[in-house]
Amino acid sequence: MGLFDIFKKRKIELTEEQLKWNKLWSLWEEDKVESPYAELMRYQSEINNGGHSQYFFNVENTGDIRKDISVLETILSKKLNINLRKAYKAYLVLEEKEDDEKAEETLEQCDDVFYELEEEINQALEEYASKIEL
Repeated sequence: MGLFDIFKKRKIELTEEQLKWNKLWSLWEEDKVESPYAELMRYQSEINNGGHSQYFFNVENTGDIRKDISVLETILSKKLNINLRKAYKAYLVLEEKEDDEKAEETLEQCDDVFYELEEEINQALEEYASKIEL
């Protein structure tokens, strides 16, 4: 019997918290999450897939980046807000001068700060998810 067969035989029960977390992400995929949580989820998802530069590029090309940043400022901690603004300034520099090493380094540092503080975002999303009806 292989490892897959052993896992297949075990029925893993998810906790209510896990079910609500999964439902939150399903609702987000369907554009059914309220603001500012929808923007927060997009921010987290984009950064985890390519950093601040990907987040700014994608939002800029599909929506209103300044509006998104304003919404995020209502939910992010002071440190994350400062980091977001710093990253956006570096991104704007790179839009004008693609090979600016200092701006690229700043964006990488901002990504690192995000990852260090990401638990704050998870806590906010977990709190929101806890209110979801199953």
